[in-house]
Amino acid sequence: MRVALFITCFNDTLFPRTGQAVVELLERLGCEVAFPEEQTCCGQMHFNSGYADDGLALARRLERVFDGYEAVVSPSASCVGMVRDHCPAIASRVFELCEFLVDRLGVVDVGATFPHRVTLHPTCHSLRVLEVGDRPRRLLEAVQGLDLVPLEEAEECCGFGGTFAVKNADTSMAMLSDKLRRILDTRAEVCTAADNSCLMHIGGALRRQRTGVRAMHLAEILAARE
Repeated sequence: MRVALFITCFNDTLFPRTGQAVVELLERLGCEVAFPEEQTCCGQMHFNSGYADDGLALARRLERVFDGYEAVVSPSASCVGMVRDHCPAIASRVFELCEFLVDRLGVVDVGATFPHRVTLHPTCHSLRVLEVGDRPRRLLEAVQGLDLVPLEEAEECCGFGGTFAVKNADTSMAMLSDKLRRILDTRAEVCTAADNSCLMHIGGALRRQRTGVRAMHLAEILAARE
């Protein structure tokens, strides 16, 4: 299957290792992965900030860039949600990574090995927009050596919410404090999620507090062979 990687501007700029992990994982599973270099932002940040015309113009451009691919895969539930809602020409062919692995490829055990204690933060867009359900958990449970520990109040927001964290900093930090306390209670070595935006928010606080807990995108764990 020929698959196009929709890296998203956030990952491309700040977390390129996540995109590399997606490619490694998909190629391991027999996919031919293309990377359209003309791709840019999907327009979500503009749209959610009140600049609807600018956001939709970027969404229409994205449709043109990815037109013709059998499937488009992204390591961002947030951006996939934007595309599903505002890019009707390709909406049915765009998948968040976990959806693609479980639903399209029919795979749960991807051949990963990651001998660490891990907890999963199910991001808001994963839960409430894409409704990915238990797919991330099922994929993690199949990773050899991985000890998946439950996170209390897992479905509570971490407080990022894109520009929400900037415009409502005090509320955002209060929500983040609650999330961090629950992560630390698990005694996990790694906190994972399907969106690096949330992991940036969580991981920054984990580093500042010198907790020793890593924030790591789910794709990187699924690509691991430690």
